[in-house]
Amino acid sequence: MIELSRCLYTASQIRAIEQAVINNYEVASYTLMKRAGQTVFDACRGRLEKDAHILVMCGPGNNGGDGYVVARLLLESDFSVQVISVSVAEKLAGDAALARDAWIEAGGQVETFDGTIPETPNLIVDAMLGTGLGRNLQGDLLVAVQLINESTIPVIAVDIPTGLNSETGIPMGSAVIARQTVTFIGLKLGLFIGMAADYCGAVLIDDLDSPQGAYKGMPPAAIRSETEDIIDYLPARPNVCQKGDFGHVLVVGGDVGLSGAVRMSAEAAARVGTGLVSVATHQQHAAFVNLNRPEIMSHGIESGKALAPLLEKATVIVAGPGMGLGEWAQSCWKKLLGIKTPMVVDADALSLLAEEPTHQDNWILTPHPGEAGRLLAVTAADVQNDRLKSVVTLQARYGGVVVLKGSGSLIASSTGVVVCGEGNSGMASGGMGDVLTGVIAGLLAQGLPLDEAAHVGVLIHAHAGDLAAGNKPRGLLAMDLLACLREVVNP
Repeated sequence: MIELSRCLYTASQIRAIEQAVINNYEVASYTLMKRAGQTVFDACRGRLEKDAHILVMCGPGNNGGDGYVVARLLLESDFSVQVISVSVAEKLAGDAALARDAWIEAGGQVETFDGTIPETPNLIVDAMLGTGLGRNLQGDLLVAVQLINESTIPVIAVDIPTGLNSETGIPMGSAVIARQTVTFIGLKLGLFIGMAADYCGAVLIDDLDSPQGAYKGMPPAAIRSETEDIIDYLPARPNVCQKGDFGHVLVVGGDVGLSGAVRMSAEAAARVGTGLVSVATHQQHAAFVNLNRPEIMSHGIESGKALAPLLEKATVIVAGPGMGLGEWAQSCWKKLLGIKTPMVVDADALSLLAEEPTHQDNWILTPHPGEAGRLLAVTAADVQNDRLKSVVTLQARYGGVVVLKGSGSLIASSTGVVVCGEGNSGMASGGMGDVLTGVIAGLLAQGLPLDEAAHVGVLIHAHAGDLAAGNKPRGLLAMDLLACLREVVNP
């Protein structure tokens, strides 16, 4: 069974698992609520001095009920606690009402939200809304979220920051910006994709002692990758070997004035251990591509017709870096379409593919949201608003494996979806995608299947980016990753 810390679920899946716990294992729903409150209380206590003042913002449902449990436990531990209800507290029902009553019986009071929040708390507990949000925030809830974000008070979110869509990671009009999110039963997909990284802070998961049997028959919507995957998936390198054992990557691209992209892809492929790397590029600059990296074999070609002898020697093709969209690019792309050699398709080749869509199972497509939008005939914003749906649709339509780049890159294959949580904001710069295509191609050349090469390639690229950035991501350049790649692939 896959570790729970790696499984990402939709809201409906979490509800089904919770119901299985309640119905099949006779665990009372109020017991689960008290367990959830205890976990949040423990997270709060680890951040607080004894004389701290905590504000708990409670909403109209079970998420608010969790908040009342947290408030009661804090009060019973002699903390100063203030509860504000962003709903009519008297209308609470079920477990949430039980939790509210227990808070009042312990000596607590419930204040009604009046459009303001106090400036004195040392911590805010966001227990307003959970995973059931189906429309944009409005009214008092929207005002409360905005006031919390305008304050400088750290926030712990209960289950998910209020306003964040639990499946897309997109704010529903607005969302609480938390320092930490404590979530339950299973990890929600929306905590790790979309814009989640700007809202969730550190994510803590507690299964609330749910029996493993409750998760059976519920495959996760996606799996989180971890740095340990690099060791697990990289093939062992024998002591007795020669360059022919590790494949030959051919990078095709680099129209006039666009030579940098092919150079970066080629060197990245070499840095992850490819035996041989060649470049097929416009003859105008072919002599300069390998000027400072003579290990790369550079070939100038007038058109795609000249690719034939180079394709015969290659075990993996990279298509698209700096290719352009002109006549030279189109002649190269037409020569590459339909070949049986495994291929990584990126950049301009994706735009050419979007003009005449086709399905192949021997390639890895690596679009950013704009390129993904062209492939799907939608906008980049449409792609970002539901990244999971977008990457799954791309894979079904175009075949092979699809890497949807961005924060929380998604890798979709016929076996499922993987989410990469590594990487940093400094990687939002030109050339990073070119390095990624080279990394993935280099892994293909060394024998990894398409899905593993994409999964581990994205992870290696992101981890190298984190090493290169350190604690100074601003100003990170794609070429800065190249030296770190060698470190990452030799763990």
